Amino acid sequence: MKGLVRLRLSRMGRKHQPLYNIVVTHKRTRRDGAPIEVIGTYDPRPTPLTPAQKAEGVIPVKDVKLDFQRSKYWISVGAQPTKPVENLLKKAGILYPEWPSPSKIGKLVAREEIPIDDKKFA
Repeated sequence: MKGLVRLRLSRMGRKHQPLYNIVVTHKRTRRDGAPIEVIGTYDPRPTPLTPAQKAEGVIPVKDVKLDFQRSKYWISVGAQPTKPVENLLKKAGILYPEWPSPSKIGKLVAREEIPIDDKKFA
């Protein structure tokens, strides 16, 4: 991952009750340091369901609020998302599922099979 600017999570909230801001920050800034910009929030704890909702089979939902335009802007100018933010942006549809593109990932070159002479190793 190259670049000086990152999209990452900044922890907020209390003990055992995390709440994260999705922030744009310099890569060397500490986790809860002053960000360049806050572009959203993420609550990893799903909302509690009532017994009636559980009986209906409702799936609990995690709360994500994100400024789509600003996140697209920062991606377009070269900000690199960390893995958790990358997963959130993929689910939101901002990044395509093959991020980073297969053309930018180093291609593996197939090596030729070299016959082994068993007599040398016996």
